[in-house]
Amino acid sequence: MRNDLASLKQSAKESVASQSAALRKIALDIHDNPELGFKEKQAAGWLTAHLKQNGFAVEMGIADLPTAWKATYGSGKPVIAFVGEYDALPEVGHACGHNLIATASVGAAVAAKTLADKFGGTVVMIGTPAEELYGGKIPMVKKGIFNGLDAAMLVHPGSDSTAITRALAVVTLYIEYFGREAHAAAHPEQGINALDAMIIGYNGVTALRQHIEPSARLHGIITDGGKAANVVPGHAAGTFLVRAMTMKYLEELKERVLNCFRAGALATGAELSYHWDEHAYEPLLPNFTLAGLFAENIRSLGRDIELDDCSHAFGSTDMGNVSCVAPSLHGFLAIAPKGVSGHTKEFAAYAASEEGIKGMLDAAAGIAMTAADLFSNPETLVKVRSEFEKALK
Repeated sequence: MRNDLASLKQSAKESVASQSAALRKIALDIHDNPELGFKEKQAAGWLTAHLKQNGFAVEMGIADLPTAWKATYGSGKPVIAFVGEYDALPEVGHACGHNLIATASVGAAVAAKTLADKFGGTVVMIGTPAEELYGGKIPMVKKGIFNGLDAAMLVHPGSDSTAITRALAVVTLYIEYFGREAHAAAHPEQGINALDAMIIGYNGVTALRQHIEPSARLHGIITDGGKAANVVPGHAAGTFLVRAMTMKYLEELKERVLNCFRAGALATGAELSYHWDEHAYEPLLPNFTLAGLFAENIRSLGRDIELDDCSHAFGSTDMGNVSCVAPSLHGFLAIAPKGVSGHTKEFAAYAASEEGIKGMLDAAAGIAMTAADLFSNPETLVKVRSEFEKALK
């Protein structure tokens, strides 16, 4: 059994190696042609073309999202899914390395075909748009796209390597105040200052930061503060993010943050208008069974990786929503030196570098080898499912 598994993993590595030229071209083409969320037509085309050439049936426009798609090979259980992101950021392009994420997952899906042939079951590749600004996976989760999966796997490039990612729940709050304009020098008493209301609310949030759980995060920007310095601002607006380790604490923080902005309205007489984004990112539920397999496979490729690097910077991802409906892996592999932050031009350069391509190919091999662990051992699948179900309680 052990030798058979080793042979399966060697086959997965060889498949990724045989695809390397094609995968490199796809990753660099996506990098050179960055597309924002829900506009990733070229990226979706290049990725799905490779899958079609390798025998996958592709369904475009799933979940009523034109650039979302699903590619399938085989039938029946288990159903092992690879997940891809391919949207870019405004101004800095692929500064989060999504060109590498999607391409690695596509390469892994192709490498896993032989597993479905040998053991029965299904290999699925799910293309998910607009992770960065809109949480594209969230409506896909709500439409049931991730239901029935035995595992969903994705590897993100970064400056550290870890098999488990800690990600916070997050929701966006949009704030507006409506006051009354007046001449700021001649008749200030006739005005109601919407900007003052916003500043009071903003400062309230700043004070609140001292008294929340250490893992929680509150931050935001003022997007409108008035028209001219000599006019009492009649309108002010801002966008704020509330993050927490659990959905329960997120709900508690939402009310406390909102009270800060209610105070601004009460103090100034301005009218408060607000709405919460309907798509909240859920916290990422780790699956230590999946992560342990992935870490072992990555180490076999000659890379160092932590199982659970608790010092890894907190962020948020819509993969968290996926992890609440299917056992999930969201690993990180280093393609840049420590201290190089994602969402910067410097990191965007690494996403097209030799280090980036090497990381992408190792990621593809690592999750394809993890698929071999799952397909070849039903007991492992049971353990993954059991851990997942316990985490939901």
